[in-house]
Amino acid sequence: MTKTKVSLDSIQAVKKFVSIVMMYDFDVDLTSGRYAVDAKSIMGIFSLDLSMPITLTAHTDNADKFFAEIKEFIVD
Repeated sequence: MTKTKVSLDSIQAVKKFVSIVMMYDFDVDLTSGRYAVDAKSIMGIFSLDLSMPITLTAHTDNADKFFAEIKEFIVD
């Protein structure tokens, strides 16, 4: 399991992010406050507060390729 913070600040960013996440067979969750949603669900993502960075949890031990593909959304 690997965690990082991501920022999804536009509809286009969410669409692109979900299309990347859908290519992977492991589970990816997004957490904002006490709410957690499946990162493969556009509707779920839009239910979160996207004005601040949200926590991404990838349920895999080998997420290097995945994180390389979503690097434009990762915030430090």
